[in-house]
Amino acid sequence: MKLSVIRLALLSVGLAAFFATSVRADAQKTYQSKCSACHGADGKGDTGAGKALGAHDFASPEVKKMTDAEMAGIISNGKGKMPAYGKSLSAAEIKDLVDYIRGLAKK
Repeated sequence: MKLSVIRLALLSVGLAAFFATSVRADAQKTYQSKCSACHGADGKGDTGAGKALGAHDFASPEVKKMTDAEMAGIISNGKGKMPAYGKSLSAAEIKDLVDYIRGLAKK
């Protein structure tokens, strides 16, 4: 009985790690295709297009103080010169993208 519980626990941990890695990879692909041209691979907004459009550095205090809901709203609805992605990305993809962006801001 105990061995079965241990196996189930290990399987659960393994599956959780697999799905977390998969979600992160998907969010990274989405970021690269939709965001990096302006915000840069590192999220600093230090690209030619980013500088021209006023893209924010994700590590800036202004962006860090935003709630996840505020950031998701900007991704979904657009803001200023940033296009809206609410029709091309699902709510789950936007949430994963916010998590990915938060990770960039910590680097």
